[in-house]
Amino acid sequence: MSAPLVGRESELRVLGGLLGRIHDGGGAVLVRGEVGIGKSALLQEAARVARAARVRVLTTTGVPSEAQIPFAGLYQLLRPILGQADRLPTPQRGAVLAAFGRTDTAVPDLYLVALATLGLIGEATTREPVLLVVEDAHWLDPASADVLVFVARRLEFEPVILLAAMRDGFGGPFADSGLPALAPGRLGPEDAETLVDAHAPGLRDEVRKRVLTEAAGNPLALVELPAVLDADDQLTGPLPLTDRLEQAFAARVEGLPVPARALLLAVALNDSDSLAEAVAAATLVAGAPCTVDDLLPAIGARLVGTDGERVRFLHPLMRSAIHRRSTIGQRHRTHAALADGLAHDADRRVWHRAASLAGPDDGIAADLDEAAVRAQRRGGIAAGAVALERAARLTRDPALRGERLLRAAELAFELGQRDAVVRVLAEADRMDLSERQRWRTAWIRDSFDDGVLGRAQAAWSLAQVAERAAAEAPALALNLLYGAALRCWWTEPGVEARASVVAAAGQVPVDKNDPRLLVVLAYTAPVECGEVVLDGVRHQPLDDDPRAGRMLGNAAMAVGAFDLAAGFFAGCLSELRTQGRLSLLARALALQAWSCAQLAELSVAVPAADEAYRLAHDTSQPLVAATARVTQALLAALRGDEDGTETFAAEAERTSLPGAAHAVLAAAQLARGLAALGAGRDADARAHLARIYDPADPAYHGATRCWAVGDLAEAAVRSGQPGAVRGLVAEMTAVGRRTPSPALHSGLRHARAVLAGDDAAEAMYEEALRQVTLPFPRARAQLRYGEWLRRQRRVAEARVHLRSARETFDALGTIPWGERARAELRASGETSRRRMPDARDQLTPQELQIAQLAASGLTNREIGQRLYLSHRTVSSHLHRIFPKLGVTSRSALHAALRPEDRHLT
Repeated sequence: MSAPLVGRESELRVLGGLLGRIHDGGGAVLVRGEVGIGKSALLQEAARVARAARVRVLTTTGVPSEAQIPFAGLYQLLRPILGQADRLPTPQRGAVLAAFGRTDTAVPDLYLVALATLGLIGEATTREPVLLVVEDAHWLDPASADVLVFVARRLEFEPVILLAAMRDGFGGPFADSGLPALAPGRLGPEDAETLVDAHAPGLRDEVRKRVLTEAAGNPLALVELPAVLDADDQLTGPLPLTDRLEQAFAARVEGLPVPARALLLAVALNDSDSLAEAVAAATLVAGAPCTVDDLLPAIGARLVGTDGERVRFLHPLMRSAIHRRSTIGQRHRTHAALADGLAHDADRRVWHRAASLAGPDDGIAADLDEAAVRAQRRGGIAAGAVALERAARLTRDPALRGERLLRAAELAFELGQRDAVVRVLAEADRMDLSERQRWRTAWIRDSFDDGVLGRAQAAWSLAQVAERAAAEAPALALNLLYGAALRCWWTEPGVEARASVVAAAGQVPVDKNDPRLLVVLAYTAPVECGEVVLDGVRHQPLDDDPRAGRMLGNAAMAVGAFDLAAGFFAGCLSELRTQGRLSLLARALALQAWSCAQLAELSVAVPAADEAYRLAHDTSQPLVAATARVTQALLAALRGDEDGTETFAAEAERTSLPGAAHAVLAAAQLARGLAALGAGRDADARAHLARIYDPADPAYHGATRCWAVGDLAEAAVRSGQPGAVRGLVAEMTAVGRRTPSPALHSGLRHARAVLAGDDAAEAMYEEALRQVTLPFPRARAQLRYGEWLRRQRRVAEARVHLRSARETFDALGTIPWGERARAELRASGETSRRRMPDARDQLTPQELQIAQLAASGLTNREIGQRLYLSHRTVSSHLHRIFPKLGVTSRSALHAALRPEDRHLT
């Protein structure tokens, strides 16, 4: 505790190096380890060094009792700089003030609070660098932890360092963050002896030897055990180190006066570090006045520290030791006393009142229900779920208890907490639920993981429930059907299951062009319902409704109308960004990227896929991240980067194979096939693409096979095996009679042309060029037509098509196809100029996105708000971008970039 840091030279060098470079850029480190290993000591030493170097230190500490108060830990951290909230953009300022209960408005989205946090910290750095210290991160409330992990990933260019300490054995946002970790180990024999002798000189040899043996190099044990491992051998027998330390701390408490023990229990049970609250509660429990002076014996025993207003334990195990040594009755009385002193704070008051109960209480249950609603309004979904679950347990009426459990399960479902949902629904199932409540139960239970990891037959069962709910609860029926449709998209539930979903959708009394209905039909039966979906999508306006836009984009993408899909996604992105709805933004960006990749609109697809992956990682959506990765694989193929294609495709497969996510697995084969086709490995290309058409293969996918037929035919012809695919092309031609899918019919025209004999090829190519208007498929048709014309010795005509194809490929950045066009032109006797590198070759995806936005006239702050970055980070990126593009000012960016597509985010 107060002993010197012994044996931590290497860890201090790491932390000192970070602090020494803070003016050039920051970062985050997660200090992990067992109880007593010295995590807090390292953070405290880093804070001391930072203050000496005139770095501002902001701190927060996770407390178990605060875990149900949304943003409690974040408020503690930001309280010293909240006065700068007025400098934030209005949406961010409103979000952070709502999160901290300063206004009555609802928090739009947790990640808008995260952006506001980044902004507040950025404002603080205008005066001095900042060190953020997070003690006991494993006990932070979930909302605070999510925000701080989000911030930690965005400090590369900021004069900000975040250090978080976390105990081994805990999960949560920090545990899954992937942040760089520092894991101090146990001390070696010499360092252990040095620490014991410095802290407890003069120990008898037998006691000293036992301390060294029992502590086994744990610094806290080396400091604390000498006080109890004396001649009386107070600790005997084998015990885990944590239990030994708790006993050591408890032994100190037992010798304290009664008022001191009452104060310590109040401090241990309180969800605040307020000394006044602890004194007031202890006075009520003791029935006699307690004062701050009554805490002096505990301070002398090195259990707590205080600055006169706040009090805190010097180690978290002291809190748990006091808690475990108290009786249930003592804890109930202390919680009741704490509640009595919190008339001004309804949320904290109700939690203490609930903790003081031994049985049901409908009044407190109702108060907890209200606290859950307030938590949701403040963005504390996790806190709301826990409050409702606790409220249900205090509710006498079984029907009301079941309703509260269902609401708790719905919130846990929203958070993706499978174990919590299963537990709560199992309890709800024992209640006498109504039929409508059982419909909701079915929707929650069978709608996890976008329908990938659940039971395949759930699509059928969800459809049956939806059909019963259709007339009475159409919105719920559509939710049920959406869950079923996702299973039909990602997995393969079978023809009967798909038919049951379509039939149930027909029973829901909504407009035939309702976006919710269209996406259900598109995901369930993209071929059979393709005409209905396309007709409905084409009659929809491109407005600013992000929910409708996402659904229409999903529907258009599923039926192969990629240009329409890209437009709908672009239309909804701005509002999703403004609202801070990063989970939905990640999904929209991933599918926008996929749609634009199909169109070879790389200037849009490359940054969109990159941002989608980062946001999916931030928001814990592995399947969305896999979709973004497989899109990056496809983009790498279009750019001629075979290594990148394989790296991205393999990562996407690792996520998708366990759940048999056919859509991602098929996309991986499509990317590999295009990469091989671009590299001239035509037989490999055919092998990859053929897997998409084999129903026995995990990469089989009904929609993706509609998009790849032209590629498969070209690979077969170029590898000298046209007969190997004629049957598949005939099969897909029959499919084409059942759907107007633009992607399918474009591919079929290409396939018929490349497979045609010399007597029919010219007519087929001319038809393809008349019908195909999108740049990339048209240029590919021109390339193949030019190749065919040159073989027919019609060189002059060939050159016309080859030149046009080359120019289109160069403009799009599809390098392998551009090089093929150049090779054909050389073979025809015409020399082509070399393709000049463009911004897509020189910039990272994020740099390309920032350059595009800067070229459109946005300021650094506006770009930062759009991309969830600080304006300083944007500025640092631009300083890297300018020399890469050979420009010196923002005004020159537009000329350095190619004309941007209408689907720019």
